[in-house]
Formats: sequence, C-alpha cells, structure tokens
Amino acid sequence: MSYLTDLTLRLAAGAASIDAETRDIERAWLLSQQRADGGFAGREGDSDPYYTSFALRGLLIVDGIDDAVAAAAGDFLRSQLTRELGVVDLVSLVMAASVIEMTHGIAPLDAVPGARESVIEKLEALRGADGGYAKTAGGVAGSTYQTFLNLLCYELLEFQPPDPAAILRFLDSQRMADGGFREIRVAKRAGVNPTAAGIGALKTLGSLRPADERETIEFIADMATDEGGLSANDRISLADLLSSCTGLVTMADLEATDELNIARLAGYARSMRRQVDGRPAGGFHGFAFDQEVDVEYTFYGLTLLALCHASD
Repeated sequence: MSYLTDLTLRLAAGAASIDAETRDIERAWLLSQQRADGGFAGREGDSDPYYTSFALRGLLIVDGIDDAVAAAAGDFLRSQLTRELGVVDLVSLVMAASVIEMTHGIAPLDAVPGARESVIEKLEALRGADGGYAKTAGGVAGSTYQTFLNLLCYELLEFQPPDPAAILRFLDSQRMADGGFREIRVAKRAGVNPTAAGIGALKTLGSLRPADERETIEFIADMATDEGGLSANDRISLADLLSSCTGLVTMADLEATDELNIARLAGYARSMRRQVDGRPAGGFHGFAFDQEVDVEYTFYGLTLLALCHASD
C-alpha cells in the first residue's frame, strides 16, 4: 500500500467520527474558496497548484468533492500543464491530480502525452551528489522535505526512484543525535517537520522499523507545549498547526500515538478554528496569533482532528 493511500484510509476512518456540524462548516468554507478558474488560492493572489492540492485534500476529508468541484479543478490543473512550474507547484499538481483521479476518474496529466515522464525528468534533475533531492536544480545539498515529496510523486506516478540505497544513506545523514531529522545538512537542529519527512520517506521506501525509532518518538513527544499542540523545534515554545499535524502523522507512522495527549491535541486543533461572534465559521488559523485562515491550514486542522479521532 502506498504512503498516501495508507494515510488517506487513516484519515477517512477518523473523519467519520468528527461531528457533523464541524464537517459541514469546514466543507462549506472550503467550497467557498474555489475560484472561477476551478483552482484555489492562498490568502492573496491567483489560484495555484499548491493551494489547490491542499484544498482538494481537505475536501476529501470532509467528503466535499462533488462532480462539479472535481471537473472545475481538473480544468484548472490541465491549464497548468502548459506552464513552466516550479518544483513546489509541480509536486502539488501531481498530488491534486491524484485526488480527483481517485474520486472521479479525472486524470489531468493524461491531457498532455508524456506528462508523467516529463514530471519525473524534472524531479530527477533535483537529485544531488548526497543522494537526496534539492529544492532547486543544481542545489548542492539535499532537502529532507523535498526528498519525501519527490518519493510521494514517484509513488503516485507509478515510477521507481533510481538508486534508493543512496536516498537511504542521505536520510541517515540527516538524523540528529536527539532522534529528529534536520532539513538540510547545515541546519543546527532537528525540527518536527523534517522529522516527519524523514520518517515518511523511510516508510515510502519500505525501510521504516518503528521498533528501532525510540529516539525519534521521544523527540516528537518532547515538542508538546502547554497549549496542547506541538512546536516546530526545541527553541520555539509556541505550538503551530503544521507541526502538530505532521508530528501526529509521524507518531502514527511509528505506532506511538499513545505517547501524545490526543485529547489535548484535538482541543488545540479546535482552538485554531476561525470564530465569528463566538462560533466556528470555517477555516483554521496556523497558530495562536495568526489573524487569517487559509486552505492549507484548514487541511492541517482537519487532518489533525481526523487522526486524533482515529487514534482514540
């Protein structure tokens, strides 16, 4: 089973236990964010594949992708295939396309012959001498996060990554003494998000042995804050929704969700929901002092809630 299929099944199991009112409010808000071109945008600017991917994955959690939403999103994604996309948007396009192909059989990448092979060629151009994938072509240092994203794309496009042994050596080089992973080799400390990427990459490659990851489990558990969520690293005291989400995903991958306070994590997720007149009104903030909401953080919030319910 692919990494994303496994995660999707876990999210579906947990989402079924989220109360109907929450699902309805967040579904309506996400649907309201779809633009006339079929895509989704961030807090400002035009639609792009990055935010469209997060919106579609959020809608998948709350069963919000109907025929019209999928068709419009498919049109938008097809329109992006003729553009020169950066790697972030390229990876996002593949992920967004996989959602509507799974739910409605719409395959935007089929609109351009050889599109899948072209994506793989562009991703492989990011491969560095250290065995990992850099964020830009010609980059001298691999990125733990980019390596994970590229591996997910290989899975979705049904290609095998070249020389997986070199990728495993790169991932091992990204481990820090405290059990976490760093993002790039010059980083001074580990973080929750690169750790999630490192563990996810190992799982994608079929090389994750949860019983051998005791230090990583303790690293994630140590990131719990008084707010109930998780912080990004040991120098930050404020929790954020991204780190809380990826941290719980990692603990689920490591079969160690019982080492986090799931009730407090769920409470933290709900505290990040946008309020109007004291009632949830759709969308999630990224952290306590964040004044806006967007589709990316709403995906993290819904994922965190779903995994909390799946972990009960």
